[in-house]
Amino acid sequence: MPILVTGATGTVGGSLVRQLVAAGHDVRALTRDPASPAAAALPSRVEVLAGDFARPHTLAPALRGVTRMHLVAMDGSGPLTTGAEILELARKAGVRRVTHLGHNDPSRADDDPIEAPHRPLHRAIENSGLEWTHVFPGEFMANTRDWAHAIRAEGVVREPFGDWNSPLVHEADIAAVILAALTRGGHAGRVYQPTGPEPVRRRDAVEMIGAAIGRPVRFDELTPEQAREHWKDTYPAEVIEWFLEMGRYLDGNAWVAPDVEQVTGRPGRTFRQWAAEHADDFR
Repeated sequence: MPILVTGATGTVGGSLVRQLVAAGHDVRALTRDPASPAAAALPSRVEVLAGDFARPHTLAPALRGVTRMHLVAMDGSGPLTTGAEILELARKAGVRRVTHLGHNDPSRADDDPIEAPHRPLHRAIENSGLEWTHVFPGEFMANTRDWAHAIRAEGVVREPFGDWNSPLVHEADIAAVILAALTRGGHAGRVYQPTGPEPVRRRDAVEMIGAAIGRPVRFDELTPEQAREHWKDTYPAEVIEWFLEMGRYLDGNAWVAPDVEQVTGRPGRTFRQWAAEHADDFR
């Protein structure tokens, strides 16, 4: 039976699809636009079907004959709000196991404006009657692609908090944890928080990208006020304030989780590896 991957054209979803195919599994990929370039880039043996989270009934064809599925917490415009309906459709269709790529910061209150939109989906999954596994990763290495235009155009990255230390995680390692939870026993009811194998400072990540592309890249540190102006057309105001709040409480000792190695049996990939793999994105 095929494994259904929602968010199949995303950073983690695309890696999960490719890893499942490489492991010999039949994969059904859900996307709003099967004609998109990202969908066309999926492996040829993948069955690609259309579906829209905002209209849960459109997922019925994709759920047919599926016992395992991967669910993402975002619907393209924000946090998934139809999760309970989708999970009930999945249960009725015969789905028995679900992995959930979500967002969770246990240090923030349930009614926090960043966290609150995600809590109903967490509860719906845990009350769905399905075998479930939450995957709450650390900051993606792929987020540094936001710097690509400035690096290509000027050879510079402008960000606040150059000493912001984060155990950046490779999308392929997140996908590998999800693959294990989907295809092997022993992961039901577990919560995984995959991170990279080591903390990486912002200014050091910039240096590693420069090394990967063969030319130096400068890091210009912004003040919080400059950062608000720099980000105002990119992120909502509450997200900007969340970023700045996180940066103010740096302690230099970012937590590295053991989950990638414990679940997959091998250490996570480093940011230097990621930068070498994705050097062309910054050239």
